[in-house]
Amino acid sequence: MAATDTEILARLRLINTDGIGPVTFYKLLKTCRSAENALRSLPPKFHPAPLAAAEREISLARAKGIKILAFDNPEYPQKLRELEDAPPFLYVKGRTDILNRSPAVSVVGARNASINGRKLASRIAYDLTGAGVLIVSGMARGIDTAAHKGAMFALNRTGSTVAVLGTGIDIAYPAENQKLCEQIAGQGAVISEFPLGTEPSAGNFPRRNRIVSALTDGTLVVEASLHSGSLITARLALEQGRDVFAVPGFPTDERSAGPNKLIKDGAFLVENAEDILNVLSADTCRKIPRTPRPVQTDLFVKPLDKESKTADIPDTASPDRETDILSLLTPAGVYVDELIRVSGLDSAAVSLRLLELEMEGRIERQVGNKVALIK
Repeated sequence: MAATDTEILARLRLINTDGIGPVTFYKLLKTCRSAENALRSLPPKFHPAPLAAAEREISLARAKGIKILAFDNPEYPQKLRELEDAPPFLYVKGRTDILNRSPAVSVVGARNASINGRKLASRIAYDLTGAGVLIVSGMARGIDTAAHKGAMFALNRTGSTVAVLGTGIDIAYPAENQKLCEQIAGQGAVISEFPLGTEPSAGNFPRRNRIVSALTDGTLVVEASLHSGSLITARLALEQGRDVFAVPGFPTDERSAGPNKLIKDGAFLVENAEDILNVLSADTCRKIPRTPRPVQTDLFVKPLDKESKTADIPDTASPDRETDILSLLTPAGVYVDELIRVSGLDSAAVSLRLLELEMEGRIERQVGNKVALIK
């Protein structure tokens, strides 16, 4: 059953409340049966976003031709819904019908990509689109831009592609991609989980990357350094059960270090689109269907305690969580399981913060599921 307008407003207020992320959002809905109940039951330390702000958000989105898809909207992409921290809302400009298209491949790589790297990314995207594969990327400079353009040039310049932003959907980043953003919305879709007007922020892009990988059946990396966001996207793809593809490069080029390492670790070596199509074809024959997270069937079944006017609210999203995680890390390395246990945060919250720190170049991964501060 679709949520009412009142419930949608309450959900917008809830997810935009400081200290509440997607994981806590879903826990609150499950416990309280609705966002309206959750808002009434929040502890005093939480300050819900104003109702007027939520109303303005919906009004502004309508004026700009932007759809706001709630997680239980039939048009919301099923692959994304499977994530524990799936965005409660997805802002979409363009076609919503392609968001559930399969097969799909995300293409990521260096912003300072070489000419050959950009050409190859564009060619592979062009050929995959012509073969019926949807291309997803992050609309960054370099490889992302080349992949989007290659996809749109296919099929007599009518090819579709999906751009996932790390900003509000009404803000093109980088600014020079404003026209590209409009073109993508005309032929495919531009999407974001962030509220309108959200400016670029370093912490937003690791969050964006989980969507890039989750929307697809596999991620292709074309040129990337060892500490780039592209390798984070590849790692997320593996965690989500997706394939990882990589284009090998010359050993002395720093931009080849990431793809070459991925190949050493077992990623599929790719020289052209056919290499990817062969893997996707094999996957179709052998892949076990994914079991989706049952967001529409178990969120609203647990009643409130009749003897209590408030629900038992899971306090998993302290505003100080970033400082807490940092204070637990050392140059010698700490096990991720230990971080989860000591911090009191759930695994999704810890994983997201670690991704942000890794993207910022402040931590490094070690063998045995450990992370360490970079000296």
